[in-house]
Amino acid sequence: MSKTILVFAESRDGALRRVAFEALGAARQLAGKDGAVHAVLACSGGAADEAAALLARGADVVHIADDPALRAFAPEAYLAALGAAMAAVRPDALLLGHTAMGRELAPRVAAAHGAGHIADVTAIEPSADGGDVGFIRPLYAGKAFERRSFLPGHPWVITVRPNNLPAAEPVDAAERKGTVQALPFTVPALYTAVRSLVRRTGGKLDLAEADVVVSGGRGVRSAAGFEPLQALAGVLGGAVGASRGACDAGYCDYALQIGQTGKVVTPQLYIACGISGAIQHLAGMSQSRVIVAINKDPDAPIFGVADYGIVGDLFEVVPLLTAELQRAQA
Repeated sequence: MSKTILVFAESRDGALRRVAFEALGAARQLAGKDGAVHAVLACSGGAADEAAALLARGADVVHIADDPALRAFAPEAYLAALGAAMAAVRPDALLLGHTAMGRELAPRVAAAHGAGHIADVTAIEPSADGGDVGFIRPLYAGKAFERRSFLPGHPWVITVRPNNLPAAEPVDAAERKGTVQALPFTVPALYTAVRSLVRRTGGKLDLAEADVVVSGGRGVRSAAGFEPLQALAGVLGGAVGASRGACDAGYCDYALQIGQTGKVVTPQLYIACGISGAIQHLAGMSQSRVIVAINKDPDAPIFGVADYGIVGDLFEVVPLLTAELQRAQA
């Protein structure tokens, strides 16, 4: 059965986040062969390049909400834009990334439109016989998974975890008949105003979307102890993360924290350096495709979830790995 699916295409600094393409791929799957996929872009000053990228990957219609109030994330303004898109498209489902922005918007849109809401989806099980579509999400810090579905008669609101669903692939330009439309909406009274944004971390990669993450724990011993990790991440084209212990000790900013009270990451490769493996940290990274643990303690819990373990001093092992990778790349 064909459906009409709306995707909130989240962007940052004028560039689409990868999770937007992952949500677009899921939307194409849910819409079916004869369904329609719409995308909504919230911007200040135009988004022609982003709209073209969405059309090139399978969006049928891109709605652009353009207003100065959308320059930075103001929940009331973004909710107004999404509400206008919901009213214009009347979709069967709205898909957003399970990001800080998506987690803020999704339940509020669901409540406003009488929709069901399933958050943090990591897999979709399509129905072969026209029955319920299953949405898989983790429970208990990733120790278990549940399959949820929606009751009929109401729209769906779904957030998808970054780095779990395949991104929409580019389609043949000759087959594209997509259109771009301006989305009129009224900005309500704003209860908050963003005056400026200060980036606390220097990395260009978002931890949640990085394919490679190199993380440090208390074993790095100081802020300078992160320098070898940054060098390794640079060679691998990855991002640097940290355990809560390293953040609490003042070795790095809390923006790098991975775990139950930090960010959840699912990279292709996760390298844990000097991290013991507390359950709170495992909750944020245990679903990584390949986990490499480096720790001096052979009994550290992190080895219980690691695919590869290296018992040794990270200050000896990490520079050796970095040098070997540089040699191989040369």
